[in-house]
Amino acid sequence: QVQLVESGGGLVQPGGSLKLACAASGNFFTVHTMGWYRQAPGTQRELVATITSSGNTDYEESVKGRFTISRDSAKNTVFLQMNSLEPEDTAVYYCNVRGITYYSGSILMTDGTEYWGKGTLVTVSS
Repeated sequence: QVQLVESGGGLVQPGGSLKLACAASGNFFTVHTMGWYRQAPGTQRELVATITSSGNTDYEESVKGRFTISRDSAKNTVFLQMNSLEPEDTAVYYCNVRGITYYSGSILMTDGTEYWGKGTLVTVSS
């Protein structure tokens, strides 16, 4: 089992910045991919950015150049630095992790479950 706790959401004016954080805890050994998704009212949840354990990143087109994803693997924490925020970025942001490994006795196992945080609201408005 993996628990995810997000922080850093809030209200910001257009052009402002916010930094989200998500800490993963539980009985696991490594996490392959950590990421952020968002869901605005009346829309489907969409990918914002992901980062692998080797540092490879992927971004949704509209956030490229404005958002930066990073991770502290030692602390199992993923961050999302959001700059030049626009009203269209308003959404609930969800942390996501997948590719979990854990030990069962002395055997390293892979957990195929995808885990989600409860979400943190980001509102961009003047």
